[in-house]
Amino acid sequence: MWHGSLVHIHIAPKGRAPMQALDSARLIAGEGIEGDRYATGLGHYSNFPDIREVTLIEEETLIALQRDHDISLTPDAHRRNLTTRAVPLNHLVGRRFRVGATILEGGRLNTPCRYLDLVTGKAVCDLLEHRSGLNCRIIEGGTIRPGDIVQPLT
Repeated sequence: MWHGSLVHIHIAPKGRAPMQALDSARLIAGEGIEGDRYATGLGHYSNFPDIREVTLIEEETLIALQRDHDISLTPDAHRRNLTTRAVPLNHLVGRRFRVGATILEGGRLNTPCRYLDLVTGKAVCDLLEHRSGLNCRIIEGGTIRPGDIVQPLT
């Protein structure tokens, strides 16, 4: 069984607002991260039927983009809430997993947005196909911090 870690936490108070780094965050079951656009209903995709209470992306994807394509994808560009390390996000669709004291459930894989191409000036979307992160539902809320363990539930 694998276990990874939470590396970064980011929120934006509304759609297209700059992402803010947090040292800790409160996840609210059925809503999202306290203060984030998806929890307040002010996110661009807040009214879509998919589960998007919190979004995750793998640090390894960001490192590969930098290494292989000289593209630095900042939190303001990728717009994901949580950055993880050593967590196979694609394998968590439909599965529950722990982030610190909280429990999330993988909804669907996130699809890359052409907005990234505009922000970076490069064709990033195609590079992120099947690597753009995971949309999740919060099953059990609580406080999370960078360094928290991420692991699957059996």
